Amino acid sequence: MPLSEDERRILSEIEQQLYETDPGLAHEVSSTTVFSHGFRHIRLAAAGFVVGLVVLVMSLSVSYLLSFVGFLIMLTSAWYGERNLRRVGKASLQKVTQNVGRDGGVRGYFGDAGQRMRDRLNQEDNNTDES
Repeated sequence: MPLSEDERRILSEIEQQLYETDPGLAHEVSSTTVFSHGFRHIRLAAAGFVVGLVVLVMSLSVSYLLSFVGFLIMLTSAWYGERNLRRVGKASLQKVTQNVGRDGGVRGYFGDAGQRMRDRLNQEDNNTDES
């Protein structure tokens, strides 16, 4: 259900007031997506995995106990990254299924792209015929 003109005007006024009062928050909210948090944690897990690998390799000749600590860091980071990958994947799958369900199936999700393309090509053909 589309918003009325009055609702759009109210929302734009609220947005403008937010930009005026707290531009940092407005920028953060406008640049953050649903998946930003999950991807941030995935990058953190990847960095932890690399740190664990470095600890494991560098301490292998020094102490097996320290190498085991490096392995545990790698294992924990891999587990943490896997859990966040699942969350991001689940959120994106839910988003796609909500869009497909709301718009009436795959045709509703992709729209009538084929029809729009045929219309555009017909317009171009008509424009070249007139020239």
